Amino acid sequence: MSHRNRFLRGAAAIASLSLVAGCGLLSDGDPDDQGPIVVGTTSAPSTLDPAGAWDGSWELYRNIFQTLLAYPNGATTPQPDAARACSFTDSTSRTYRCQLRAGLKFADGDPLTAAAVKHSIDRIRTIDAPGGPAGLLGSLDRVETSGDRDVVFRLNKPDATFPFVLATPAMSLVDPDDYPADSLREGTDVHGSGPYELRSYEEGERADLVRNDNYRGFAKRQNDAVTIRYFKDSAGMVEALRDKRIDVTYRGLAADDIVALQEHDDEELQLVDGAGTDISYLVFNPEDPWAGRIAVRKAVAQLVDRGAIAHKVYKDTVDPLYSMVPKGLTGHATGFFDDYGEPSAAKARKILTDAGITRRVPLTLWYTTDRYGSETGLMFQELKRQLDGSGLFTITLKSRPWKSYVAGFQKHEYPVFGRGWFPDFPDADNFIAPFVGEHNALGTPYPAKEITGRLLPHARAESDRAQTVKDMEAAQQIMVDDARLLPLWQGRQFVAASVDISGGEQALDPSTVMTMWALHRKTSW
Repeated sequence: MSHRNRFLRGAAAIASLSLVAGCGLLSDGDPDDQGPIVVGTTSAPSTLDPAGAWDGSWELYRNIFQTLLAYPNGATTPQPDAARACSFTDSTSRTYRCQLRAGLKFADGDPLTAAAVKHSIDRIRTIDAPGGPAGLLGSLDRVETSGDRDVVFRLNKPDATFPFVLATPAMSLVDPDDYPADSLREGTDVHGSGPYELRSYEEGERADLVRNDNYRGFAKRQNDAVTIRYFKDSAGMVEALRDKRIDVTYRGLAADDIVALQEHDDEELQLVDGAGTDISYLVFNPEDPWAGRIAVRKAVAQLVDRGAIAHKVYKDTVDPLYSMVPKGLTGHATGFFDDYGEPSAAKARKILTDAGITRRVPLTLWYTTDRYGSETGLMFQELKRQLDGSGLFTITLKSRPWKSYVAGFQKHEYPVFGRGWFPDFPDADNFIAPFVGEHNALGTPYPAKEITGRLLPHARAESDRAQTVKDMEAAQQIMVDDARLLPLWQGRQFVAASVDISGGEQALDPSTVMTMWALHRKTSW
């Protein structure tokens, strides 16, 4: 009960702040004339070439590049952006046609034609960069063009999720004159066709964006310029917000900082709390002598107290998650709660003893120190406390920075390791397909042939995504039965800003990428 009351107090505070934020929406003032809006984030791009990144670089891409489809404010399904119209032209979801808007240009004046679209998509697969987005195009056979404005995508199998793929910033459209067909582009001179032009860039420090007068798309820009500042941690970012060196924070707020903003009556700051679909989960290595045993995995699943993690570690800024598909998406289920119920050492002991395991199980849990927020280490300490406290496990914790951490799980070095997932697009498919198959986003093979061979293909042939619920629920149940992946929590989106900034609620698209053009300064009260 105390947990619930505490949450309600926080929610009430957020509601009042959101109402304050909404006052600016009533104004009809001109776009920002007081200098650029400065946005702080801890998510710096890894590369400026869209063909090389399947990560937080997308936040910058969304604002300086254009995609055929994207998400206008309030939309949960992709709508035309660089395209004038797109649709499947057959009943099997294997031929997808787009017609470009007339007169599209890149920021430097070069024309954006169908040939540029084909070049942009083809080079992703040709380059196939490590950590790049080529895996999103698994259903694409070839790209064809007709004239300057018509593009046809021929798929090798039915895939009703293909429009969602085209709406990801990974499919950003680039100028063939600037971006090689077979290698990533070096340097910081970027000319996209998005709402903004990248005026200057300092790696790990800042990106200066100015209005792109050549842009033709759905975005209604509420400001003329945005500066993005990149911070190492939440504390430095919040300090800059309080000191008025930045106007808005996004991505990377630590739980303690969120709670402080919720609980302190600060007339100069506001906090917007929005739904999120990012998730945190554990991965079990099937090649490990202990983690490879299903009874061990199920015993861990029976012991983990997600509510304690959400409350004690994340101060109720995340929600417990009982499926790899988060709440709010069509097809979400609660299989881990349905099968395991509340944490129970007695039930976990029976799972182990029924499998002939009567000694403490030694397990090493790995996590990364610089990827998923400052609470990650605390979460793994809480997991160790829970598992050790059952008397059934002896847990060792180890950690590495992200670059070496990735190398480790790709070599299958870790018995159990933590990962996070920010969705490519808001569909249950994107919380199942990336994690299964011989080659997946985990770096750890998970064949799951019933999922990859029947359920996903069947669901992808269905253009009405509401009709995929049974397939998605069946896939989630298989994942519960295997216990190869253990969901822990689902995040929420928090935007902190000075009170003279509006548009924070509208700036978050369904794939949790900030659309900077929605931000503006209030011009009346």
